[in-house]
Amino acid sequence: MYGLRTVDEHQGERWVVQTITGHAATKAYRCPGCDHEIHAGTPHVVAFPADGLGGVDARRHWHKTCWASRGTRGPRHQRGPRR
Repeated sequence: MYGLRTVDEHQGERWVVQTITGHAATKAYRCPGCDHEIHAGTPHVVAFPADGLGGVDARRHWHKTCWASRGTRGPRHQRGPRR
């Protein structure tokens, strides 16, 4: 099931933030905050611009902690080569 939907303002932009329960998370996604995979079954948030620009393509799936700390993080970490 989907959880609470709120509007969050960050650096002058408004974002719609929807919580996703583990039961409703049926696919894996890549978190833009840490560049790690959000596994199917993992509760997380979906954020998209409140102005509606970009449509479905503007939605991003984030770990809850990555979304909460997005303003205090340094440059996004990129995955290194697999060993």
